[in-house]
Amino acid sequence: MSHRNARLAPAGRMILIQRVTSGRPVAHVAKEMGISRPTAYRWVNRYRDEGLPGLEDRSSKPKSCPHATSPAKTAEVLASRTEHRTGPADIAARTGVGVRTVSRILTRAGMPKLWDLDPLTGTRIRAGRATERRYERDAPGDMVHIDVKKLGRIPDGGGWRADPKQSARNHNTGHTRVGFDYVHVAVDDHSRLAFVEVHPDEKGFTCAGFLERAAAFMAAHGAPVQRVMTDNAFAYRLSNDFQSVLTALDAKHILIKPRHPWQNGKAERFNRTLQEGWAYRQVFDSNQARTDALGPWLDFYNHQRPHTSLGGKAPITRCNQRPV
Repeated sequence: MSHRNARLAPAGRMILIQRVTSGRPVAHVAKEMGISRPTAYRWVNRYRDEGLPGLEDRSSKPKSCPHATSPAKTAEVLASRTEHRTGPADIAARTGVGVRTVSRILTRAGMPKLWDLDPLTGTRIRAGRATERRYERDAPGDMVHIDVKKLGRIPDGGGWRADPKQSARNHNTGHTRVGFDYVHVAVDDHSRLAFVEVHPDEKGFTCAGFLERAAAFMAAHGAPVQRVMTDNAFAYRLSNDFQSVLTALDAKHILIKPRHPWQNGKAERFNRTLQEGWAYRQVFDSNQARTDALGPWLDFYNHQRPHTSLGGKAPITRCNQRPV
């Protein structure tokens, strides 16, 4: 198992080394793997100094920590928090432990925040943002999450990422502005059935057409749309075209709270799956090639890919399929 703070797993470190030893610049490999240059150079230098053993995880635990808070003092801090229900400053004054140390002790122990507690009894009455409880609508179509993911277009030839030799031609064309694709996604809350289209913009008319086709797709697979959840983008909130489609579907529009994207979490999480399984799965030599690969991948996602929240089953297994 990798260190919990590691940016690369062992397999990723090997890929990094293989690409660098083939003659590619460390900075370019770091960029495409989504890590910083210092991280890339750290693993490259360890490999050069120690070989394969240098790629193994190392413990970040110090050999000794003479100034560590004793177990007895830690217990005293936790007991003071439980009894008095006060903040780190007050606990520090009562126990003689530093304020920041008290904060770390409370965090490691998983103590809830004071505002999550009943002031009279100390019972936890509020749920934090992070929770093990998952909400899920009862039936397909009860709620459909919609979002847009913006991806940079790929120049013909694939740009510099497609050329391991990093030729001058790719360097000259790699900085050419090619614009963006707007990937519109719709995910059913109950079944995780997904519908995706790639468009050149995210204007109201485009979003309205996407919703109309997404709703038809969902209905054809036994998930007639009852509610639609979106963020507060202009195209969703104020577009007459989008609102007209909602009216035609007789669907309720639910807007998330501003600056709370996790409320539309199923669409946000699907965007990540979409990038990992399709957009960044391989190096494409053209933008059209990436777009053409979307359909087969989406069919695999809906009909074959195991979904952990569905007990290892594909989304289609939760839908009542009907002939189109």
